[in-house]
Amino acid sequence: MIFLAEVPPGTHPTVGVCGSWYCTFNYDSLISSAVAIMITLIVGFWVAYRLSHGVPGKLQLLFEFLIDYVRGLIRESVGEGGGFIVPLAMTIGFYILVANWLDFFPLAGPVHPANADLNQTLAMALVVIIIVQGYSLRVLGVGGYFRRFTKPFEMALPIRILFIPLNVIEEIVKPVTLSLRLFGNIFAGTLMVYLLGLLISYVASLVPTGLPGSAFGVVLTPIVEGLLILWKAFDIFFVGSIQAFIFTLLTIIYFGMAREGLEEEGHGTHPRPAPAAVETGG
Repeated sequence: MIFLAEVPPGTHPTVGVCGSWYCTFNYDSLISSAVAIMITLIVGFWVAYRLSHGVPGKLQLLFEFLIDYVRGLIRESVGEGGGFIVPLAMTIGFYILVANWLDFFPLAGPVHPANADLNQTLAMALVVIIIVQGYSLRVLGVGGYFRRFTKPFEMALPIRILFIPLNVIEEIVKPVTLSLRLFGNIFAGTLMVYLLGLLISYVASLVPTGLPGSAFGVVLTPIVEGLLILWKAFDIFFVGSIQAFIFTLLTIIYFGMAREGLEEEGHGTHPRPAPAAVETGG
């Protein structure tokens, strides 16, 4: 079947540049990422072109709805100063969506779900966390940034010092969990489809040709294959979309966590006092 994988997922053809492990690349993942990036850019520029020419379409309306939704999440988690997060979160989320959805179409190798490679998801997670650290330094300053690792702030300083190792570990683990969550779900989906395909082939081989039971196998196999395609569509379009949303949501949440301690440091924005009411004589 053209919808099923021909080789087990997780096996990547590699190419070495300098003869060492740190410059060995999974070129199938690089090609798959490049295809997803090109589609992401084409759709983005196409929507921008339609917008500039005043011809709104359904896709544009969908993008506007998603952008407004992401802006609302950022206002709740980060505040009014987090507008720069919108393009980052939207681009990453849409790219992950495209990369996941590509697996449904019968594309020839070496194109495969790019997020089924841990190198791909870890690279995206590291980019997000590095930008988050830079944002935290900018809004908190150097002192406030390091003070953030002594939370919870409501406790006494000697007790807060004991939490420093845990807070450091929490920060280091963020890119690991962010990447493994996406990789694990996408890889598990591709592995399940591959194993189910092997099961279908194995069951079909148990029915000898030329026997009365072979007619039953001829009828049953297309039904099972059709159900497998439906399951694969559910896994790719539903689970893949959920994972893109979770990655985007966690990106926004991490930016909100990067501001922890802002009020205690006195860098927060305090509301201006309301002007006194002017009494007028009757």
